[in-house]
Amino acid sequence: MEALLQLKGIDKAFPGVKALSGAALNVYAGRVMALVGENGAGKSTMMKVLTGIYTRDAGSLLWLGKETTFNGPKSSQEAGIGIIHQELNLIPQLTIAGEHLPWPRVR
Repeated sequence: MEALLQLKGIDKAFPGVKALSGAALNVYAGRVMALVGENGAGKSTMMKVLTGIYTRDAGSLLWLGKETTFNGPKSSQEAGIGIIHQELNLIPQLTIAGEHLPWPRVR
């Protein structure tokens, strides 16, 4: 089975930090997957490279068998790739305290 999405040899560095070095990921149709690892392992960086939030320093991204580069989340979403970031802020106008105030529970 051919991967729908392939990231190969991905490198990404920030000043003083090599976040990704030769990272790879294959995503197949009809399969559930998880990207897991310790804090600082590069999971979020990999997803941001995938969706074009960060530009990769090296490596290739193949979508449906074709080399591609996404210029940001909009272009990756238009291609059919979307992710839910772990830092997702659903209600940006609320503070941490506001998010923890007792709300009526709906059943």
